Amino acid sequence: MTLRFSLAAAICMMTCLPVQAGDMATLNVLGFSADGTKFAFEEYGVQDGSGFPYANRFYIDTRNDTFLPGSPVRARIEDETADIADARADVKARGEAIVADAELAANPGLVAGFNPPTELSADPYRIVVNPRPAWPPVDAPLEFRLEEIPFPATGMCEGLAAAIKGFRLLSVDASAGGVTEVLHEDMSVPSSRNCPIGYRIGGVQTFFPFDGPSAIAVLITVESFGFEGPDYRWMAVTRFRGQEP
Repeated sequence: MTLRFSLAAAICMMTCLPVQAGDMATLNVLGFSADGTKFAFEEYGVQDGSGFPYANRFYIDTRNDTFLPGSPVRARIEDETADIADARADVKARGEAIVADAELAANPGLVAGFNPPTELSADPYRIVVNPRPAWPPVDAPLEFRLEEIPFPATGMCEGLAAAIKGFRLLSVDASAGGVTEVLHEDMSVPSSRNCPIGYRIGGVQTFFPFDGPSAIAVLITVESFGFEGPDYRWMAVTRFRGQEP
């Protein structure tokens, strides 16, 4: 009787306690423009705490790694009975004015590497990829490394943690003996990242046609404070090659 009760209690502890989890946005890479100068991706999900569906689209000029006019495109439907599809349809309709979905779909590029937050075996701070599916490889491998940078927690972030985090992203040129180049380095942390406490390299999307310019997008997962647990959102650091490497 005692053993049976103990087993039932143990099962209840595992199954009866409320599950608390943050919100991990789903990533959808939309693609590149035909000339590689533009890159776009979407994230969407249900906001933890409120239960509101949301969708965000980001359109980036790969030549200078800045948002295109009109980007980001954001939607949040403040109705927990609403559908994610409605939020996605909203940002799609408005995003078409920046770059047509048809052009992006025709130039998806290659998922050269992908390490979402659920991937536990991957190195969150380093990724090495072959930029296009050619064997034997016709390019030097692409290597990226991420370093987190602490910043004082101020403003709306004060009191949540002793410090928040920015990051530095480096590319490592294996063909040049490991020479590194800084692709991105935070001088401050934008409020749009919602008090970030961590980052990881989430993937590499490449646009390497065999004729014409090429481009790279390094996808970064941003971990921040959420209502029920850590939230995960996406951002990208891009680079335009301009010609065959």
